[in-house]
Amino acid sequence: MNHEHHHQNHSQQHVNKERHQTNGTHRDRNLPMDHPGHDHHAMMITDFKRRFYVVLILTIPIMLLSEMIQHWLNIHISFTGSQYLLLVFSSIVFFYGGWPFLKGLVDELKTRKPGMMTLIGFAITVAYVYSVATVFGLKGMDFFWELATLILIMLLGHWIEMKSIAGASRELELLVQLMPANAHLVHGDHTMDVKTESLKENDVILIKPGEKIAADGIISEGESYLNESMLTGESKPVGKKKGDKVIAGSLNGNGSLKVKVTHGAKHSYLSQVIKLVQDAQRSKSKTQLLADKAAQWLTLIAIGVGIATFLYWYFDGKELAFAIERMVTVIVICCPHALGLAVPLVVAKSTAISAQNGLLIKNRSAFENSRRVTTIVFDKTGTLTIGKFEVSRVVPLSSGKELGVRSENELLRFAAALEQNSEHPIATGIVQKVKEQSLQIPKAENFKAITGQGVQAIVEEKEIKVVSPGYLKTSNIALPDDFKADITETVVFILINNALTGYIALSDQIRPESFDAIKTLHDNNIKSVLLTGDNKQVAEAVSKKLDIDDYYAEVLPHEKLEKIKELQDKGEFVAMTGDGVNDAPALAQADVGIAVGSGSDIAAETAGIVLVNSNPKDIVSLILFGKATYKKMVQNLGWATGYNVVALPLAAGVLYKIGILLSPAAGAVLMSLSTIIVAINASLLKVK
Repeated sequence: MNHEHHHQNHSQQHVNKERHQTNGTHRDRNLPMDHPGHDHHAMMITDFKRRFYVVLILTIPIMLLSEMIQHWLNIHISFTGSQYLLLVFSSIVFFYGGWPFLKGLVDELKTRKPGMMTLIGFAITVAYVYSVATVFGLKGMDFFWELATLILIMLLGHWIEMKSIAGASRELELLVQLMPANAHLVHGDHTMDVKTESLKENDVILIKPGEKIAADGIISEGESYLNESMLTGESKPVGKKKGDKVIAGSLNGNGSLKVKVTHGAKHSYLSQVIKLVQDAQRSKSKTQLLADKAAQWLTLIAIGVGIATFLYWYFDGKELAFAIERMVTVIVICCPHALGLAVPLVVAKSTAISAQNGLLIKNRSAFENSRRVTTIVFDKTGTLTIGKFEVSRVVPLSSGKELGVRSENELLRFAAALEQNSEHPIATGIVQKVKEQSLQIPKAENFKAITGQGVQAIVEEKEIKVVSPGYLKTSNIALPDDFKADITETVVFILINNALTGYIALSDQIRPESFDAIKTLHDNNIKSVLLTGDNKQVAEAVSKKLDIDDYYAEVLPHEKLEKIKELQDKGEFVAMTGDGVNDAPALAQADVGIAVGSGSDIAAETAGIVLVNSNPKDIVSLILFGKATYKKMVQNLGWATGYNVVALPLAAGVLYKIGILLSPAAGAVLMSLSTIIVAINASLLKVK
């Protein structure tokens, strides 16, 4: 395998890298986990690492044998043939360490797109040829140590950059592992286990309780509650019956299901996520394109100024060595490595950090635009609130005391005895509370459902009913005197031997993190807006509690888009968070679309950024991180170009007349230093 094929011009570098990765992957196979591109990527990283260490080991003797370094360190190492040993070591560094850049130089010249590889290739070639000539009698000082350190830093830069990108994709691929490897294919009256990727349209598969759905499809038999939180961000288990759609990767509850497959593995939601991984790595930022353009111009300027410098000094009567020294200094100092790495290092670092923090960046521009956001629109479900029923109040009534219900925990125990086998959201909320309190759930016998109004059973020789307010109405049982219904709560009543003994209120709780998130937005002068299909009272209650600037309630899916447009017409730069098919048009309309809880496949398609978790703090972190990332890019670009503006004239010898002249050694140190500063600055990037 040709390791260096990868390094075409640097402005194409990311793209090419990822092209290797995409070749032969999911586009044309059914195998979600098959990633030959990743093996190639790993081989590239290993290759750069190996070249880096070989050059690092050789650089030490090269530096010790170099006159300039000996002069600086005030040491003297010289023996018969030391110059030739230096030449041998430097030749290995040039041909082995510099190979990717020499190959890149040829590739760039073939495509007529000179870039960083051209400049690096040209600079190291001139430095090497000139240094070899000094060994064989040309008057002047060799550049061998500059050559070695230059190649060493280039290799390190490329290695770091590729490692960061590979790390980012590994984080994203953890999502892919949610797909089960095998499925139970139904054949007449028996089932057989087959590989998930072999499933095709119209196959029927069996999903046992507690298993993951193996393919997108439609239920042909059975009913159950499914946990689709990994796919839709909706943490409440969703009831599914015959005729309902199911998504591959969601988790089945207690029911058994037969599912008719609607399409093969390569078109499933999870394949979309894999495609997202690839797109995230391929998309280039506008800032990066700008840097690539600048690097291209700098390449042409450097070669032009280098040749002009050589000609000027040569025809000015200076000796050949002086003229070549000036030219090499100009080219080395101008090498746009700092400029070439300024943005990619920040991009690689931000992609990796983002992935580790559950932020999947699909579109670099959307991510960088997040710094301009003035208004953020929250879609309530599962974002600002938890998105599932939790017990908010347990109220035992005095009438329950003679029936043995003296505490909240007693009431919960009896309710849980009836609800423990149900997957209804209210039942799971009550059972969850009982588990948190570590209570023992008693056995229920003679269990019966009261159609549409609740359940009843015998528990500890008492007849227990857990019922809705509607049941009390039809049975003419009066509500407790002090009973107040909160619009945001759902209440169930507990009857023991037909006597009302208490009630349990459940509601969709506001996430504790939401308070901090909204406050941080206010501190950063970003407005928050709640856009929800919920009723006005719920929207108002949530907005008031969280101190949200504005809310729109009872908004139908198609109206969300209009609301986003309205805000944009007022001059707002809008970020929108959404988590479903309903939100796709609005997410596409928003300046920055953020699919929360990894969204449905369409939401993930139209959003520029996908958040794996539905935590509102992540949304705020994302916007602040977008600002920090952009700031780092600008700092790096400022440093990389600013340094060249000052160093280039000095290298050319503009101030030679007053005795200021940069040596090639000083040029290489400055160039290396600028690259290191850019790399260190990029590595300081953090998610707040």
